[in-house]
Amino acid sequence: MRRVVVLHEAAVDLEDAKRFYDGQESGVGDYFVASVLTDIKSLTLYHGIHLRQHGCFRMLASRFPFGIYYAEAEDETRIVAVLDLRRRPSWIRRQVTQRK
Repeated sequence: MRRVVVLHEAAVDLEDAKRFYDGQESGVGDYFVASVLTDIKSLTLYHGIHLRQHGCFRMLASRFPFGIYYAEAEDETRIVAVLDLRRRPSWIRRQVTQRK
């Protein structure tokens, strides 16, 4: 089974989004993290099938408007960023290209 690694910057993205959603309503942040982590775990089977964007693969989160950007290495899938797709496209492009 393929190993999936969440890089530090992507973990920070998850924490920032959790904080945002908890500020909207208590408990939603935990639901967000659980949902996105389930999507990330699915990459053990479905890595590499998503469209490429900004030099990485992008999987859309199933329940929130977030993109999960990842890169393939020889023996693992690396989560580079978890970004809110409602942000300005130039900001998203800059975040992904700087991190990969």
